[in-house]
Amino acid sequence: MDRFTKTYSILLGIIVILGLFFWMKSSWQPGVRGLDRILTSDAQLSTYPYQFRLRSFNDGIAVISTPRSFDVPALQFLQIIHPKLAGKNQDDPEMAAAQQDLIDHQKRAMGLMLAQPDVQSVDWELDTQWLADHGVSR
Repeated sequence: MDRFTKTYSILLGIIVILGLFFWMKSSWQPGVRGLDRILTSDAQLSTYPYQFRLRSFNDGIAVISTPRSFDVPALQFLQIIHPKLAGKNQDDPEMAAAQQDLIDHQKRAMGLMLAQPDVQSVDWELDTQWLADHGVSR
């Protein structure tokens, strides 16, 4: 190997190693695993058809996944997890009960996070991957 190729290879290797180091440093969030375990191990949340997960935790803000937003109404999500609701109106008593159940589970997830000493607030992030896996495009 000539001198230029050797120097170029060493420099390229250093750049790759530095890039990997900064990528790992930015994506490493040890607090996320512990907080997420609180959500996934909760008896009430673990029986719900959708599993709320902690996406990130920065500066006291816990970001939890959710299957609904203004773009994806709860009605659409509920018809996926409860096929018996397909075709029912939003004011149907069964649909209203399913919506309240979803709200109760979201409140439970939020309450569990806010009960943690390092968590000051909770934000929600639409779970686009779950929706796409279940045929919903937004």
